[in-house]
Amino acid sequence: MTEKRKKIIVVSAVLIILAAAVLAGIWLYINRFIPEEYVQAVLDVSYKKQTEAYMEITGASAEEADQIFEDNLDLTMEQFESSPMPEELKPKYRELFAQLAGHVSYTVGEAVREEDGSFSVPVKVKPLTLFTDTYETFRQKAQEYADQITDSVMNGEEMPTDEEMQAQVYQIYYDVLSEGINGGMMYGEAQDVTLHVSRNDSGDYEISEEDMKELDSLLIADTGEDF
Repeated sequence: MTEKRKKIIVVSAVLIILAAAVLAGIWLYINRFIPEEYVQAVLDVSYKKQTEAYMEITGASAEEADQIFEDNLDLTMEQFESSPMPEELKPKYRELFAQLAGHVSYTVGEAVREEDGSFSVPVKVKPLTLFTDTYETFRQKAQEYADQITDSVMNGEEMPTDEEMQAQVYQIYYDVLSEGINGGMMYGEAQDVTLHVSRNDSGDYEISEEDMKELDSLLIADTGEDF
């Protein structure tokens, strides 16, 4: 074998090794789990119906990603299953809550790797204050409606049924909340919550369910009143 041919073989071998190393590096980068990006993607798909990053990171289909957002809305609407809310208003409230979810505020911080291989990811939440900001307006309008009913009955008109009055109160509340959303969202003081990310039995990463519940409770300030 000539010296020239030996050099060609050596160079070719080196190029092959380098190419393999580069490809391996690319593969590792693509498949490297970045907890901050994962948490951001989960929150975005859950509350804002932004599916692209979640699909890319988890390999979920568009239908699976969309369903996460819809499942969250289902949980919200379950609160009204035993309430006197009229059936015809439920789709409107569902749409309103979907719109409200798009305004929630969270900022994902830098993750810390724990000794067991899990990650702690800090999230700063600024709670929406729509319900507290609009509650007094709702109370006043509901009282005005009650006064109107009283006046009409005193004037000899028929008393509305409980169902009719409840339906009107829910309509009033819907109108007040819609006006509040359209008027611009306001937020309370930022609060911190830590989300713990670990592998489940299937080997996939997931966020602690309890942590997600805590985060969810902080996103929207509660009036403390029963409706």
